[in-house]
Amino acid sequence: MSSILVVDDEKSIRKALQDILVVEGYKVEEATDGLEGYNLVKSKKYDCILCDIKMPRMTGLEMLDKLIQEGLEVPIIMISGHGTTEDAVEAVKKGAFDYISKPPDLNRLLITIRNAIDKGSLVTETTNLKEK
Repeated sequence: MSSILVVDDEKSIRKALQDILVVEGYKVEEATDGLEGYNLVKSKKYDCILCDIKMPRMTGLEMLDKLIQEGLEVPIIMISGHGTTEDAVEAVKKGAFDYISKPPDLNRLLITIRNAIDKGSLVTETTNLKEK
């Protein structure tokens, strides 16, 4: 069972995403902002992260930067209801797997998550082969 971390300061968004993802067979954990999400990622392994861009204490882009700087290779899908095209481009340039606007189209979200998890699995397999 793949595990997903949902990082969003809006409780209703976290709950809605969790409900959808659990029905789809994912294990889901939540974080209320980028700092809490960052600390969870440092202590646990996730197959994918859904992360809002605009949050208190640490934005999604700041969290993305820190995770990439530390070499933690987990696909991050940025989501935002207030984002602009520039935010989307910046997030992907920095290393986000994708960017999805809120409210997300359910089919697109699920396909993007599946693709992100598949890519993450391939990266892990390739890294393991190189180490042997």
